[in-house]
Amino acid sequence: MDLLKLSPRRVLCLGAHSDDIEIGCGGTLLRLVEQGNLEVYWVVFSADSSRAAEAHSSAARFLEGVPYKLQVLEFRDSFFPAQWASIKEVFRQLAGGFSPDLIFTHARADRHQDHRVLSDLTWNTWRDHLILEYEIPKWDGDLATPNVYVRLEERHVRRKIEILLEAFPSQRGKHWFDRETFTALLRLRGLEAATRYAEGFYGRKLVF
Repeated sequence: MDLLKLSPRRVLCLGAHSDDIEIGCGGTLLRLVEQGNLEVYWVVFSADSSRAAEAHSSAARFLEGVPYKLQVLEFRDSFFPAQWASIKEVFRQLAGGFSPDLIFTHARADRHQDHRVLSDLTWNTWRDHLILEYEIPKWDGDLATPNVYVRLEERHVRRKIEILLEAFPSQRGKHWFDRETFTALLRLRGLEAATRYAEGFYGRKLVF
């Protein structure tokens, strides 16, 4: 079954840092944009001025042609657990102002402390929504086995990686932030989904 054929119209994307959403679900967002009739609320919780500019540039390219709202916040990177109450208040405000059909957030098993805080607060805040947790490759080696896959065409893969490499100059010096890393994960998840390329997600509760 192709979840995207259910055509979610209102999508909420939550990311701790300015490239998380793109790495975790950028290809899926490109597919949704192609389908049209989409409205996106995109929230980045930690970014200084230069990283905020990257977030704006990237989101505009991923969401070209669809209405969206981008909110960039300035919580202290790597200190989210100590800022729990303030971040939870942001979630409360989000829930009061936007009712999504689909939410993308970080995976609960992610070893980055900021990522785990957002995942937990997503589930604390929304109880009757489709939530898909995306994955971020990293040094910690915390990738697991997804149970939800979104098939991607080669054009989605090319476009996703192109935007990542062009929109985030601050990350180019990182040894893992390159075409090979992103292609490898998409190819591996494609193998698991019996296709060429895919993004993997964790769906802990799915009600149809």
